[in-house]
Amino acid sequence: MRITKRTNIAVRLLMYCAANPDRLVTKAEIAKCCNVSENHLAQVINQLGQLGFLNTQRGRNGGMTLARPTGQIRIGDVFRKVEGEVPSGECFADSDNSCPLTNACRLKMALTDAAQAFYGALDDITLEALVCDNHDLMKILQPISCGR
Repeated sequence: MRITKRTNIAVRLLMYCAANPDRLVTKAEIAKCCNVSENHLAQVINQLGQLGFLNTQRGRNGGMTLARPTGQIRIGDVFRKVEGEVPSGECFADSDNSCPLTNACRLKMALTDAAQAFYGALDDITLEALVCDNHDLMKILQPISCGR
């Protein structure tokens, strides 16, 4: 299964916020440290805010923090909500599906089952598990290190 750029950015963003829990972090510092464009990042910040993973504060002194403790953010939940429930393929589309095999093909069910197994494995991983005692990651995700 291929992970979209949006989900990759979402996980980096959440890890950055987890590594800097005692303050508001800014879009600019995350973009620099996590090597992503501010435009892509803004879209992901908006989505994660709407999904309840981030608290955002606009304005000159604005920024963001995690909306819940790291132990309550399951990576499978992040992937499922950002990526979508099932893998993308023509046979999953309600419109633009020109495959003549759709009504008899068993691949669609197999792909759905595989996606659920994938997400299920990620449900066992929390954001806390990704950052807790990960000293190398914490060094990378500190604002001073981001200047490289």
